[in-house]
Amino acid sequence: QVQLVESGGGLVQAGGFLRLSCTASRSTFSSFHFAWFRQAPGKEREFVAGIKRSGGGTAYADSVKYRFTISRDNVLNTVYLQMNSLKPEDTAVYYCAADRGYSRWEPGAFGYWGQGTQVTVSS
Repeated sequence: QVQLVESGGGLVQAGGFLRLSCTASRSTFSSFHFAWFRQAPGKEREFVAGIKRSGGGTAYADSVKYRFTISRDNVLNTVYLQMNSLKPEDTAVYYCAADRGYSRWEPGAFGYWGQGTQVTVSS
């Protein structure tokens, strides 16, 4: 079992920035792959960014590439999502997810989830 707690969401104007954090409860943090997903009202949950456990290889959705950066700190047991140049369409609840096995960057591939943090971007 691993518990994930997100923080850092809030209200920001378009063009602004936020940094989300996801802190995991387990000391075996380094053995997990992590990802950020988001879900806007009336839409399906979608992949935003992911980071692998070994070597920290990363992946991004096309819609956030070059604006968002995912990183991890294996000492602090924390994954970060730096979000720059935010747009109103980035408004959603953002979820941190983790799993030991990697197969694909899709919600069904991750077994552990945080409670979500709201990000609202005003125009």
